[in-house]
Amino acid sequence: MLQKSLPLLFLLLALSANADQLLVDKREFVTEDFTTFGGTTLPEVRVGWEAYGELNEDRSNVILITHFFSGTSHAAGRYHPDDPEPGYWDAIIGPGKAIDTDRFYVISADTLVNANVHDEQVITTGPASINPETGQAWGSDFPVVTIRDFVEVQRRLLDSLGIERLHAVIGASMGSFQALEWAVTYPERVERMVSAIGAARMGPWEVALLESWARPIRLDPNWRAGRYYGQERPLDGLTTSLMQITLNALHPDFFDRRFPQHDNLTDRALAGIDSGFAVTDWLEERARQRALVSDANHILYLVRASQLFIAGHDGDLDSALERVQARTLFLPAEGDLLLRPQLARDAHRQLEAAGANSRLQTIPGPMGHLNGVAGIAAVSDTLADFLAD
Repeated sequence: MLQKSLPLLFLLLALSANADQLLVDKREFVTEDFTTFGGTTLPEVRVGWEAYGELNEDRSNVILITHFFSGTSHAAGRYHPDDPEPGYWDAIIGPGKAIDTDRFYVISADTLVNANVHDEQVITTGPASINPETGQAWGSDFPVVTIRDFVEVQRRLLDSLGIERLHAVIGASMGSFQALEWAVTYPERVERMVSAIGAARMGPWEVALLESWARPIRLDPNWRAGRYYGQERPLDGLTTSLMQITLNALHPDFFDRRFPQHDNLTDRALAGIDSGFAVTDWLEERARQRALVSDANHILYLVRASQLFIAGHDGDLDSALERVQARTLFLPAEGDLLLRPQLARDAHRQLEAAGANSRLQTIPGPMGHLNGVAGIAAVSDTLADFLAD
């Protein structure tokens, strides 16, 4: 689910510094008359996508990567040689890596309502897009979308490429929801499914937690019930939301290490209640940077899509998991306070009880939920073995 931070960037850069540079192109997929899970038909949907490796002759070597809450299709490599950062999973995607692009054709696509709509490399359809019937931004008139809708757009993309089966679908956090939804909805098309820092459903605690990401946006007077396009954006509410997302994505141990000299009684903090601490300044600075490429409504729609998630989208999780034919691998993260490891263990055990071939291994590290992004290299061997099996 989760916003990038400078420590994450530094770690990803370090992991990929000695690797062969993978250069990728961003492409656009357009599909028409897309009916959402809720029953609204969008006349046109546009999303960005990219690929790494070569598609083999019988199209049997495809791995689909589904991204996390505030992620994009940019899972690996760089768009330009001088890009300051690689894709978020560059540590495991590339020649000779766990997801070996010398062997696999790896595809990743931007979701509907992608958070980073103001990033020039992101192509998405959502509230910030133009409604062809009005010539204005959709705003809050855009229909509610679900994880199933994200999967359906991806299915249309794969169909357009003549790809009928997936060697694997792999996703982290909100991407894990999509990966499992693929395995439940299209069991005959998915051979393997990897859920990193994931769950099979959002429970009441998770739903309530995500509401705390949405409320700051709704309370910003510039939000205007979602109709702020062409006017001042609700950047204060968006920044506060992104601060909360970052905080929830990290473990307290990360902050203890990042701020070993934390001082509760600084002169600045004692001078007034509107002054912060070094840790809150750090969170706000990174959130404001992130807010420049994000859209408040898109965050709200991603929150709702995540809150609505239960694999299969029919309310019967046991029945949904019984449809899974794929081999599955769950990778919960040590110290994850956002999507607790117990959620992955529960899904793993439910699949085993249903007769599925399921495995589980914990990702170690001090970052909590973000271990599943920044610390994914720790389970490279497990992932490589699973894909080769």
